[in-house]
Amino acid sequence: MSPSSPTSPLSYKDAGVDIDAGDALVERIKPLAKKTMREGVLAGIGGFGALFEVPKRYKEPVLVSGTDGVGTKLKLAFEWNMHDTVGIDLVAMSVNDVLVQGAEPLFFLDYFACGKLDVDTAAEVVGGIARGCELSGCALIGGETAEMPGMYPAGEYDLAGFCVGAVEKSKILTGKDVCSGDVVLGLASSGVHSNGFSLVRKCIERAGADLPAELDGKAFKQAVMEPTRLYVKNVLAALAAHPHAVGAAPGIKALAHITGGGLLENIPRVLPEGTAALLVKGSWPQTELFAWLQTTAGIDDTEMNRTFNNGIGMVVVVAAAAADAVATTLGDAGEQVHRIGVIAARGDGASVTFG
Repeated sequence: MSPSSPTSPLSYKDAGVDIDAGDALVERIKPLAKKTMREGVLAGIGGFGALFEVPKRYKEPVLVSGTDGVGTKLKLAFEWNMHDTVGIDLVAMSVNDVLVQGAEPLFFLDYFACGKLDVDTAAEVVGGIARGCELSGCALIGGETAEMPGMYPAGEYDLAGFCVGAVEKSKILTGKDVCSGDVVLGLASSGVHSNGFSLVRKCIERAGADLPAELDGKAFKQAVMEPTRLYVKNVLAALAAHPHAVGAAPGIKALAHITGGGLLENIPRVLPEGTAALLVKGSWPQTELFAWLQTTAGIDDTEMNRTFNNGIGMVVVVAAAAADAVATTLGDAGEQVHRIGVIAARGDGASVTFG
């Protein structure tokens, strides 16, 4: 019987899906996921669904969920064959968002989709995911690997991630108590993180062969691909040390994760109506990477601050009386902390201004 005969048997592998490769990947993933296990995990990878019990130390737990991807940063991962850190990016984008509500990330699931599964590449990616979970204190308890022939070009894949966290109902950060006189602290980013890469790629294309060898003491490609900073453990510790509550000492009132839309569009999301953030230009240093991007793109400061994090990955709004103490706590934990502005009445101006 000819292989091309319409009556020849066709296997799933003939159709482009290799079940054995998928099984091999699961076996590679299991020890990586095991390193992320924490209290609350009842059943993880391998079942139809993962089981998690909210830790009993929570009295009135509220679940907080977040989902995100890595965006077109993946295009550079494909082009440069750098797959080991995009998984950290994936975790960071969701856990940092959950953190903004004051929540502790509990568990994470990932979705990896490709046209043809390369076990080594997928294992590199998932290794980064597991590392991100480990650094954030959340468990990698499940996910999905989808091999879909014809859906993706050879050598490419897509990623999505899903995080669930918990916060005491009385400790949810809403920003409702933010008021004039509060101080705005900025925590340094590790680089571009995972937003603005469509413009980053245009800058690389424009520069052609005239790319810098190094930026900020790192090889150019490493500087560009540096994974998103995970703020979870340090900020949770600062929230525990400096809570903002009625009848208590003043503390942290709001957090803003600086993602797509930059400083100009993310800070207003945690400000009450009628207030504005007055940021001080030059109150934090512009890195060589962001200076190169701005020069190459030929854009002004406003466009930089609404496209990129521009060096500030997380904003902390804190009562003025607690600002120095909070900055010290975060600095001692390893964050680069900058006092970048204050909160004031908005009036007729913009919700974020630079002076």
